[in-house]
Amino acid sequence: MKAACCTRARSVAWVVVMLVLSGLVGVAHAQTRAWLDRDRIALGETTTLNVETDGAGDTPDWAPLARDFDVSGHTSRREVEITGGRRVTRSLYGVALRPRREGVLTVPALQVGGARTAPLSLSVAPAAVTAARNGAPAFIEADIDVQSPYVQQSVGYVLRLYYATPLLSGSLDQPSPEGASMQRIGSDVQYSRDIDGRRYSVVERRYQIVPERSGTLSIPGARFEGRGAGGGMFDDVFNRGPRELSANGPPSVLDVRAMPANAPQPWLPLYGVQARWVEAPTEGRAGEASTFVLEAVFDGAVGTQLPEIALPPVQGAQVFAEPPQYDESFEDGRPRVRLTRRYAVVPRAEGVVPVAAPRIAWWDVRAGAARTSGPPAITLAVAAGATPGSATPQADMAAAAPSAQASPSAGRAGLWPALAALLAALWLATAWLAWRLYRHRPNAGLRAGKAAVSAAGTASPQAPATTGQAHRRLMHVLQTGSPADVEAALRALCDPPAMDLDTLARRLESGAQREEIGAWQRARWTGGDLPAVRQALRTAFRGGAVWREAPAREDSPDLPPLYPRR
Repeated sequence: MKAACCTRARSVAWVVVMLVLSGLVGVAHAQTRAWLDRDRIALGETTTLNVETDGAGDTPDWAPLARDFDVSGHTSRREVEITGGRRVTRSLYGVALRPRREGVLTVPALQVGGARTAPLSLSVAPAAVTAARNGAPAFIEADIDVQSPYVQQSVGYVLRLYYATPLLSGSLDQPSPEGASMQRIGSDVQYSRDIDGRRYSVVERRYQIVPERSGTLSIPGARFEGRGAGGGMFDDVFNRGPRELSANGPPSVLDVRAMPANAPQPWLPLYGVQARWVEAPTEGRAGEASTFVLEAVFDGAVGTQLPEIALPPVQGAQVFAEPPQYDESFEDGRPRVRLTRRYAVVPRAEGVVPVAAPRIAWWDVRAGAARTSGPPAITLAVAAGATPGSATPQADMAAAAPSAQASPSAGRAGLWPALAALLAALWLATAWLAWRLYRHRPNAGLRAGKAAVSAAGTASPQAPATTGQAHRRLMHVLQTGSPADVEAALRALCDPPAMDLDTLARRLESGAQREEIGAWQRARWTGGDLPAVRQALRTAFRGGAVWREAPAREDSPDLPPLYPRR
């Protein structure tokens, strides 16, 4: 009897221990993170603080924010997903923060259940001096980075739409100027601003303008047309319907300067260039590759404007260069690009090999002078190769060639085995091809039937074979590709590929996948943590994209609805 009681007690204790351990495992696997929609704002503007957690029932403690911020606009959303056979509940919380003072503020760490978020930095500039245009419910502003650029210099152009009435739909159009190319940079940024005691919502859109010839360049004003939800007292009393809204932006004029006579070629007008070695070994071995990694930041350009950044020829070595990787952003009102490129230097023999660094010739648009930038040269001390007596694989091949020619009898002796091996390989290839044809022929009718069913029912955004290839490509570039490669792989998930990431997000059913796409755009264009967002995208798309049954209807190709429909 006593033994049975002891056994039962041990069983109960074991169950309790297992429950406690499972709870601890759940806590340990709970992932919590926080990020800002914009980390650079002006006093009087707002930014959105987002907190995401997969801890069940955990809500952020917003109290530490009250010291430096006015907190409003609380939102929350909860989603349930099945990941790896495990049910995961992910919650997203958001609040609007309005700073109470200027300077660099710290968004403190927040307690979310048993986890804490990391502190964030927010730069608050002085209040923007902006006057509402006669109290209009909507108006447009335009800011230009420089009024007198050089020809082919990248000019930052920022368009802001202000509206005090909730929008049901709208379209913001910016005509392209004659004599210049205009390219949209990044996605729209939305926030709010107080002007003359009135709260306005703001949509900020960024462009890059590149003048193609010197002289006067006229930029037409933007045009907005939309439908507002009303908002006045009499609109509610008399049950008036949506009101029509329109606004015209101011035109701008640039005085484009010609290329100076003493300018370096290729012509590259910039605000600055910073180049450094990320990896620069000083020791190597003969016949083995030593990897050099160059990083250069170009202030005032995008990747398509940059010339070839090549490593100069290295005496006594071969140089192999990988394609460059570009990371583009929009800072201080103009574009900026970070170039990363890898070079493999293979010395032919032991000794000292000087490796000269790339020299980048550019034109300083502030000082009006030619500049040259680049990292310092490197001296590579080369030791002997792994195999004594052979400095390079080419030397081994050259030494082997005479001995092969000196023994013709050995060559004739090895001829028949080689022919036999060739015939065996041909026979195996023929058998494999026949097996492939036999394997795929019975499935042809099945595939045709599946295609007919798919056409008769709800159309899938992508064929099954293409879906797997696109998914594998996305998983690969999320780990090693450039930001441009990541966006191309995301858009390629659709068939045909989506025009932009906003279109892709509207086709997705999974809220987590839509949120991570938005997080990627915010991180890339407002200076967020791209490596963390890459990992989050891999997690969200690990099981493949989850599509809506039909593409969401778009009221406007330019500006999505900013007010919920009823």
